Amino acid sequence: MSSSSILKNLLSLNALLVFVVIAVILRVMGADDVLIFGASALAIVPLAGLIGSSTEEIAVRTGPQVGGLLNATLGNAAELIITIFALREGLLELVRASLIGSVLGNLLLVMGLAILLGGLKNGIQVFNQRSATMNATLLILAFMALAIPSLFDATFVAQEAFDSELLLSEGIAVILILLYAAHVVYSLFGGGTQREEVAEHHEPKWSVRTAVIVLVFATAAIVVMSEFLVSTVEPVVEELGWSELFVGVIIVPVIGNVAEHLVAVQQAMKNRMELGISIALGSSLQIALFVAPVLVFISLLFEEKLILAFTVPEVIALAAASYIAALVAQDGESNWYEGLMLLGVYLIIGLAFFLLPEAVH
Repeated sequence: MSSSSILKNLLSLNALLVFVVIAVILRVMGADDVLIFGASALAIVPLAGLIGSSTEEIAVRTGPQVGGLLNATLGNAAELIITIFALREGLLELVRASLIGSVLGNLLLVMGLAILLGGLKNGIQVFNQRSATMNATLLILAFMALAIPSLFDATFVAQEAFDSELLLSEGIAVILILLYAAHVVYSLFGGGTQREEVAEHHEPKWSVRTAVIVLVFATAAIVVMSEFLVSTVEPVVEELGWSELFVGVIIVPVIGNVAEHLVAVQQAMKNRMELGISIALGSSLQIALFVAPVLVFISLLFEEKLILAFTVPEVIALAAASYIAALVAQDGESNWYEGLMLLGVYLIIGLAFFLLPEAVH
C-alpha cells in the first residue's frame, strides 16, 4: 500500500474521532443508551484503525520478526478490550458470540468483499496456495477444538459438573495458545511471505515516539469507549429488540475490525490477493487460537467464568464458514463469483441470527 493511500484511509477514518468527544458528552449528560452505544461504536472504528497503523509503523522500524510478533499480539486489541469489559459485566453470551462473529466476519465478509472487488477489477487472482491451505487447515482444527466443549456441554450440565467443563475449556485453551505460538514462529521464521511483503511496500511516516504515543492514546480511548459500549448493551438490546447473540455475532466484530477489513479489500483491489487473503485468514486464526483461549483465563479474574461452549447455531455457522473458506483457498486462485458466494453465506447467517429467538441455546 502506498503511503498516500494509507494517509487517505487514515484521514477518512479519523473524521470519526469526533464521536469520542460526543460519546463522553452523551455519557456525562445521561443521554439515551442507544445514542451512547452508537457514538461509542463509531468512535471505536477510527481508534482501532489508529492501533493498527501505529503498530504497523513500529513494525516497519523493528524488522519483520519483532514487527510480526507485535502485529500478531495487537492485531485484535480493540475487540479483546471490548470482550474483557463484557466479561467483567458477566455478558458471557455476548463474548462467545463476538468470538464466533469475528471469525465469520473475516472468513465470509472480509474475504468475500476482497475476492469480489478484487476479481471485478483484476479478473482471476492468484495467491500462495500452500500458505492459504495451511491457514485454512488450522481454521478447521480450531473449529473442531471450539466445537468439542459445545458438544459435551449438555452432558456436563446434566451432571452438574461445571468445574470439569471449565477444566476442559482451560485444557483446550492451553493447547490452542501453544498451537498459535508455533504458528507465529513458523510464519516469522519458516519462510512466510506476508511480513516481507508488508515491509517492502510500506515506508514509515511516523517516528517511533509518535507511533508509541498514538498507540497509547488509542488504546486508552478504546478502554473508555468499550466501557461505554458494554454498559449500554443490555438497555440497547431491550429497547431495539435485538438479541444479545445478534449484537455479538454481527455488530461487535464489525465495530472492532472495520479498519483491518478496509486494508484487506484495498490490497485485493491492488491485485495483491496474497496479502488480502493473509489478513482475512490470519485475523480469524488469531481470534480462534489466541483471543478465545486468553479470554478463558482472563475470565478467572471475574465472578462469571468463560467456558468455550457455544450455541448450536454458532457451531453450525462456524463449521460452514471454515469449510467454505477452506474450499476457496485450496486451489490458490479466486474469482469474483467466489467472493459473491461468501458474501451470500454471510448475509444468510446474519439474517438467521437477527431473527433467532433470544431463548435459543
